[in-house]
Amino acid sequence: MKVEIWSDIACPWCYIGKRRFEQALADFPGKEDVEVVYRPYQLVPDAPATASPHRAWLAERYGPQSVAMDARVAELGLAEGIRYDFDAALHANTFLGHRLLHLAETEYGAEAQGRLKEALLKAHFTDGVDVGDRAALADVAVAAGLDRERVTAYLAGDEGTAEVRAQLAEARELGISAVPTFVFEGKWAVQGGQEAETFRKVLEQVAAEIGERRPAPVPVAPAGEACADGSCAI
Repeated sequence: MKVEIWSDIACPWCYIGKRRFEQALADFPGKEDVEVVYRPYQLVPDAPATASPHRAWLAERYGPQSVAMDARVAELGLAEGIRYDFDAALHANTFLGHRLLHLAETEYGAEAQGRLKEALLKAHFTDGVDVGDRAALADVAVAAGLDRERVTAYLAGDEGTAEVRAQLAEARELGISAVPTFVFEGKWAVQGGQEAETFRKVLEQVAAEIGERRPAPVPVAPAGEACADGSCAI
């Protein structure tokens, strides 16, 4: 079974959704046969190359409610073992990070890409790292097991740019407008940071559909909480 997770590095619900899905997968009997890959999505594709404080950017865009947005996500994150530090977080363009994730998948494999995704989310939301900075990205990548020389050369050029742009276009063609969105076997989509139990049921249902070779749609829960257009549910 292949699961493609469309998400952004700067999406707090993507972090929560990742942890919940991993919990469900850990309890799934067929987990050895599940391949998980991450696909790019940018909530703010026109974010400037120069990073700025997350708090200031969010307040300017959404006003006083931005404080409640962050507080609720931070509280829910603790239950998943995530420590959000929105005071330290930086608003940055995530395109370079998505290119790096593409490199990880194509040259190191899905498992390495998963490690890098986790590292990038932690760097952005917990450590206050500028995930739009090439040097900072290289440090994160090396810590996740990638080769520094390869990463540095890759980010200095334009390798992966066309491929990532093509995948961003594919997300639009698929109708993905909020993340995280989990696509199972290219047929069934589940949107939002669903509870682990919901993900477990979906895994079981998709596995049954594959085994029975029936194209019927898999019933899933309504869309969970997600981020769209730079905004997250509160």
